[in-house]
Amino acid sequence: MTARRIWVPAGWPRAAAGAVLGIALAALMGHLIPASQGLPWIMAPVGASAVLVFAVPASPLAQPWSVVGGNLISVSLGMAVGWLCAGAGLGAALAVSLAVGGAIAAMALARCTHPPGGAAAILGALAGVAPDAHLPGPLAPLALNVVGIVAVGWLYNTMTGHPWPHLATAPPQPAPLRTVTYDRADLDAVLADWGESLDVEPDDLDSLFRAVERRVLRRWEDDHK
Repeated sequence: MTARRIWVPAGWPRAAAGAVLGIALAALMGHLIPASQGLPWIMAPVGASAVLVFAVPASPLAQPWSVVGGNLISVSLGMAVGWLCAGAGLGAALAVSLAVGGAIAAMALARCTHPPGGAAAILGALAGVAPDAHLPGPLAPLALNVVGIVAVGWLYNTMTGHPWPHLATAPPQPAPLRTVTYDRADLDAVLADWGESLDVEPDDLDSLFRAVERRVLRRWEDDHK
C-alpha cells in the first residue's frame, strides 16, 4: 500500500518542516534512556543527519543505511579508539584524529559514507578517553536518535513526493533521429576518467541526461513540423 501524499511547500520549507518532525521524534526516543544513567538524550550528529535526510533526500550520503551505519559504526569505532588511546596513555587529540580517519575508512568499506559520522566518531573518542568511560556511552542515545530520524525520514519524504530510500527510475532510451545519443557505458567511462567522487548516483545522472536529450529532441521536432 503506497503512502498518501500530503501537500507541503517545496524547497527549504519542506526540509525545515521535516527536520522539526524528525528531531522531535529523535528527542523523544532519546528520553527512553533513564535519566539516572547520566547520558544525553539528543546527540549533535543527528542534527547534521536531519539536514541531509530532509534537504537532500536523493543524495547517496542521505540514504537510510548511510544514516544508520555512518553514525553507529563511527561512534562505536570512536569509543574503541578512545579506550585504546587512554589505555596506552595517549592524548585525546590523537584519539579524535585517529577516530575520524578510521571512521572515514570504515564507512567507505561498509558503503555507508555519511558526513555526520565524523562528528559521531569524535563523540565516541571523547567518551572513550574519559576517566569514567563505560558502555554503552553515547552509542545508546545516538542509536535511539537515529531511529527517530530514519522513521520520520521514510514517512515524511515519501508522503511529500520524495520516496526514501531514493531509487533512480530507469530512463527510456530516446529515438536517435537527428542527434547522437550516448550509451550508459560512455557515462561510466567518463566518470572513471574523471576519478572524482560525486555526491550523486550514476543512475541519477543518467536519468538527468536522458531527460535533457528528450527535451532537446522534442524542441527539434517542434521546430521542424
